[in-house]
Amino acid sequence: MLQGTRIIEVEGLGPGPFAAMWLADMGADVICVHRKGGGVTPGMPERSVLDRGKRSIELDLKDPEGIKTFLALVATADGLIEGFRPGVMERLGIGPDECHAVNPDLVFGRMTGWGQDSALSKTAGHDLNYISLSGALWYASNPGDAPLTPATLVGDIGGGAMYLVGGMLAGLLRAKTSGEGCVVDAAIYDGSAHMMNLLMSIRQTGGFGETRGQNLLDGPHWSRSYACADGGYMTVQCLEPKFYAQFLALMELSEDADFKRQFDKSLWPMLTGRLAGIFASEPRAHWANLFEGSDACVAPVLSPDEAIEHPMNKRGTWIEPEGVLQASPAPRFDNAPAWQPLPSPERGQHSSEILAELGLNKE
Repeated sequence: MLQGTRIIEVEGLGPGPFAAMWLADMGADVICVHRKGGGVTPGMPERSVLDRGKRSIELDLKDPEGIKTFLALVATADGLIEGFRPGVMERLGIGPDECHAVNPDLVFGRMTGWGQDSALSKTAGHDLNYISLSGALWYASNPGDAPLTPATLVGDIGGGAMYLVGGMLAGLLRAKTSGEGCVVDAAIYDGSAHMMNLLMSIRQTGGFGETRGQNLLDGPHWSRSYACADGGYMTVQCLEPKFYAQFLALMELSEDADFKRQFDKSLWPMLTGRLAGIFASEPRAHWANLFEGSDACVAPVLSPDEAIEHPMNKRGTWIEPEGVLQASPAPRFDNAPAWQPLPSPERGQHSSEILAELGLNKE
């Protein structure tokens, strides 16, 4: 879908590389500028899934010749992604002004936690910090428990990388029609707050408030996970009465007077306890088989290794090329060729190739 679009990615961590991977998945020519002489970041593999389908060039961005080459590369690009703290690119001499001087229609994508200009823009932070201050963490637990979210998914990926990609695509569309570039300021703080607007719409009708455990999705017995006899878990979220009725029927609770009162908040804690006892009486496989194919909105909690073996994965959502477990691109396009996993490059693997494209010698 993005064939013919070139994106320059300045080596970084987390949401920036993920955003660049997504663009590469959609066909963009993504060139990652790795730090010359830099080693692999602790905890990261030599060839990361996040680099799949990209090309790699090593440059020293503190050396004038490295900067010269970088700007020559920027001159050929449609977009750029960087994830440094505010001001770093400017101090290196490759900020928006310098890049737009050589490429006026460049879409300059910036990925940070707190934004380019805010009360905390100069301070460090991580995924959990950003979403805690944005309000996105507030409902992320059962009543009485400390908030806990899936690592990086709400902040770095949901509120960060995906908002950066959305901004980049909007900027690229405008650049094609106007010839004018822009700077995309994607802050995880902003994006994770923006994702709360669905809940804010429910709040307008009284379905969500400040009190955790008393809201439509974070308190009811029909909207949570339950432990099973074998240590596995099942998720239940049968919000609509017709789905809740199917849930009760399969659990043989249709005639229970208390369970019939689905939206009586005073009963939620007691009914949660009763369901916890019922689910704990059988292994996960029992419950998964019971609810499979029904509209009761119940599903087992699977690990990625289990998900790849589930019948749903006939879609090929999870793949394992060369023994590396990873998810295929999303969304899917009906007029695009079938996606094939492309290898992740070694650091600097395409340096000579890219320099030749720029008309520069290896030195």
